[in-house]
Amino acid sequence: MSERTPYPSDLSDEQWSLIEPVITAWKARHRSVSGHQGAYTMREIVNAILYQGRTGCQWAYLPHDLPPKSATYYYFAIWRDDGTDQVIHELLRCQVREKTRRLEDPTLVVLDTQSVHVAAGVPAGTTGRDPAKKVPGRKRGLAVDVLGLVIAVTILAASAHDNAAGIALLNQVAEHTGETVEKALVDQGFKNRVVAHGSSLGIDVEIVERNPQETGFVPQPKRWRVEQTYGILILHRRLVRDYEHRLSSSASRVYWAMTHVMVRRLTGANTPTWRDAEAVMA
Repeated sequence: MSERTPYPSDLSDEQWSLIEPVITAWKARHRSVSGHQGAYTMREIVNAILYQGRTGCQWAYLPHDLPPKSATYYYFAIWRDDGTDQVIHELLRCQVREKTRRLEDPTLVVLDTQSVHVAAGVPAGTTGRDPAKKVPGRKRGLAVDVLGLVIAVTILAASAHDNAAGIALLNQVAEHTGETVEKALVDQGFKNRVVAHGSSLGIDVEIVERNPQETGFVPQPKRWRVEQTYGILILHRRLVRDYEHRLSSSASRVYWAMTHVMVRRLTGANTPTWRDAEAVMA
């Protein structure tokens, strides 16, 4: 790594060692015809992606001591398109579960959606208005395990029904975990179509009904984990709203954010919040 003052989002040596084997193997499969290794190290490329995800800055505003947009976006896009971002994420997810003495793949998942505003310039054809939450933008769907780790991600227009998100998530869950997942918990925004689709995949989908006597936000057993994950993701400012032109880029941002969370969990590092940073400055 080049000599520079590190950013809080930078990977430590221990954290980089968790990701480096996947990147090194990828690099070995994609050798330059000319033999040129590039002007920037792969660690600095990953640091730039994580910096942008954490701070939410525009591509052109990446600091001058990090690789520029031309290099950083090249790798972000190619790893998005060939699934390398998901390979890294899945490797770390399995390690986090094993560290807590669990099997690599879960038997239960929790599904939920979140509608977020989009930035100016995001293609209108990929957005819509959520009629229930009154939010114009995109719908971010997650399937998480009981540790809050992401199993599947789907990005849709906010106008899409939760059923569409639920079906897409269940398909991914079945693909990524084989036959290990037996049950999925969802809220009342999901309907019988999702239950029927889960049944066809061998997954028992339970619609968890809210107690009508309860008011305000009341955490529900096990289902609160997905709410916690959404809260953690929002610490990454690039996810506060959707800035991405491509839906696949939006999903990739979730994978990179969770990768950042998991390397910290695996190395025992605390995840700083913006409130912590403000306290330090005060």
